[in-house]
Amino acid sequence: MSIKLNQETEERLLSSLQRYCMQNFDEEVGVLKARLLLDFCLREIGPSIYNQAVQDAQAVMQEKIAEVDTNCYETEFAYWQKK
Repeated sequence: MSIKLNQETEERLLSSLQRYCMQNFDEEVGVLKARLLLDFCLREIGPSIYNQAVQDAQAVMQEKIAEVDTNCYETEFAYWQKK
């Protein structure tokens, strides 16, 4: 599964990479080099970040599911107990 970015996000990331290279390496990087670097990051680093995000989401969902029985519990046969 490859990570696909929308055009606006990709353009903002390319601009950010160019700025980062200029500020931290004193090197002006063109769009082509920035695109190659972004592609490398998406292919090499992206899956690890994606997988961790999925694991984090699963953990949150499991916590929520574990709370369902306490948050959504209704006492059965409670009609006569109220009187």
